[in-house]
Amino acid sequence: MDMNAMLFDRRSSIQSPLLLSPEELAALLGVPLPTIYRWRSRHAGPPGFRVGRHVRYRLEDVHEWLESRRDGLDMPDRR
Repeated sequence: MDMNAMLFDRRSSIQSPLLLSPEELAALLGVPLPTIYRWRSRHAGPPGFRVGRHVRYRLEDVHEWLESRRDGLDMPDRR
């Protein structure tokens, strides 16, 4: 299954949260790996956590982080 499809398909039959490595997250978002590490050090990217020595990101957390960063161009005017 395509990573983008997994990210946005809420009908997925995955029972437990899918964990992404920093490399997988970078590929999913289309950004360089150093950007992922920079976001983590600045607390600017999606929330992650440690599993032993490794950093992992829950797919659901990534989705929520992306939604929070929506630019609002498709949102109705709220005057």
